[in-house]
Amino acid sequence: MVGVGESDLGITGLSIYQLQTQAARAALGEAGLGFNDVDGLATTGVERFSATAMAEYWGLQPAWVSSTMEGGSSFEFMVGAAVDAIRSGRCEVVLISYGSNQRSAASRRLGGVPEAHTPSTQYEAPYGVLSPLSLYAMAAQRHFHDYGTTGEQLAEIAVAAREWALLNPKAYRYRAGSITVDDVMASPMISTPLHRLDCCLVVDGGGALVLTSLDRARDMPKPPVRVLGCGQSTTHISMSQIPDLTRTGAVEAGARAFAEAGVGPQDVDVVELYDSFTITVLLTLEALDFCGPGEGGAFVADGRTRPGGTFPMNTNGGGLSYCHPGMYGVLLLVEAVRQLRGEAGDRQVQGAELALAHGTGGLLSTHGTVILGVDR
Repeated sequence: MVGVGESDLGITGLSIYQLQTQAARAALGEAGLGFNDVDGLATTGVERFSATAMAEYWGLQPAWVSSTMEGGSSFEFMVGAAVDAIRSGRCEVVLISYGSNQRSAASRRLGGVPEAHTPSTQYEAPYGVLSPLSLYAMAAQRHFHDYGTTGEQLAEIAVAAREWALLNPKAYRYRAGSITVDDVMASPMISTPLHRLDCCLVVDGGGALVLTSLDRARDMPKPPVRVLGCGQSTTHISMSQIPDLTRTGAVEAGARAFAEAGVGPQDVDVVELYDSFTITVLLTLEALDFCGPGEGGAFVADGRTRPGGTFPMNTNGGGLSYCHPGMYGVLLLVEAVRQLRGEAGDRQVQGAELALAHGTGGLLSTHGTVILGVDR
């Protein structure tokens, strides 16, 4: 990875195309490249033929494209595909980009009822669940039942995210001030047991990454960040078909990424986990073997994941307090790269040499783990 970038974040009034262009220009600029240098393009969330549509908008005719749509984990999937495409010689410079104007365009139906787009949805839609919120709430309720996890333990995840956001001027909640566990618990209950502050932001935003071969990367302006391992998993599309409400496909995705990278959880210096909801983080910590099943609540206690804690996590403020533009996975990777390059400012994790980014898509449906390291 030789360049990363963000678009404007928040309530922008911009189109998806404009947000993607902002992020892509920033990422390409870091790499000392322009759009004409791009011969591989991966994006999603635009419309049908997402990569084709963005290629036309930018005047490109790339040799390799991907419009993978796996929800919030799409971009971790794309990194694995881009690495393979570069190694095989199908292309030399891959641009991965994303943008969403869901807040400005009011395009996201908050608490919408699932559409009957798959046969299994018939087991959910008639009950009027708030999608995806109630389905994540089911997983939280099951975790409470099985392991004695509490709402206060989930709330600590939101509190830690806000503390990191207060160190990030680009975070949507940068000026909103700290929150406490009591604040989270006192916020409105949206779907038991998840409160409003257990839920991610709904804002505009976008991000982009540029990848190329290591030999070429070493001649570019920024120090390259190496892709050491990638892992993927998909388990279901409808919550009624999930194999286990508390054991997600991140178990397999993480194991594959760690094996490819030749490292283990104990080696990771900074962790960026998809936090659509606080329960998403708890389940992912356990699945990636940072702690055992049922131990997530105790693991995040006592400020462990806050700035200054022993386990730096979601260091930009995460989807809970930084930005969640529909699909957040690309921004996990942007932050991981910045941490490894030592460019995170007040939120910098000192000595960070190995980072993990994990995207979650759908209803705990798809999982992509990427392990990144500094170039030695």
